[in-house]
Amino acid sequence: MPLRICILETDILRPELIDRYQGYGRMFVDLFAKQPIPARFEVFNVVEGRYPADDERYDAYLVTGSKADSFGSDPWIQTLKTYLLERYQRGDKLLGICFGHQLLALLFGGRSERAEQGWGVGTHRYQLHHQPEWMTPGQEELTLLISHQDQVTRLPENATLIASSEFCPIAAYCIEDQVLCFQGHPEFIHDYSRALLDLRQTALGETVYRQGVDSLGQDHHGVTVAEWMMRFVAQGRAAEAN
Repeated sequence: MPLRICILETDILRPELIDRYQGYGRMFVDLFAKQPIPARFEVFNVVEGRYPADDERYDAYLVTGSKADSFGSDPWIQTLKTYLLERYQRGDKLLGICFGHQLLALLFGGRSERAEQGWGVGTHRYQLHHQPEWMTPGQEELTLLISHQDQVTRLPENATLIASSEFCPIAAYCIEDQVLCFQGHPEFIHDYSRALLDLRQTALGETVYRQGVDSLGQDHHGVTVAEWMMRFVAQGRAAEAN
């Protein structure tokens, strides 16, 4: 039976991007279709106040990226934090990407804030520190597309660091077999990354913009990370079935 994944979409794309890319929920559905673990997805835009019905059950809940700050005081962010804490206390699995990675770190006692390093854009390479069995296929290092100016600067006490770089020391982590998060964007494609770079060229400055554009010639491991996430979720289902 396919895994059931609830995608909690935490952004609405800029008008000039919606027609082509639709939203982060659609990007994730397209991404997961490229990996081998069967799964079905439902997307709920929480910025618009949309959530699953109370009696719905999923194998995992994925929190997408967002232009919002994870440490912001927006009412929809506070509602989402309450919802995620309830899911965690119920024993559900949580997946976080970029904004989701930062929000879940905050929720469980870590720290997320504006990074002194400034904007991270383009293709970025990380060292791997921890590779449990669900991280199949294995990698010597991890490369992902990124777009962020906030970072997790302190892990929750019970979290295990998975990946880091000099620019982003806390790039991926897990909390036992229940939470898995990545700062990078496995769902991004090169064309979308370039579109973001072009829209933010003035804010980024010419040096950061040009470095980001030049880095887009490199491949990335988005599909591999998608498979890791599905294997992370599937291992819990297998254990429950035994």
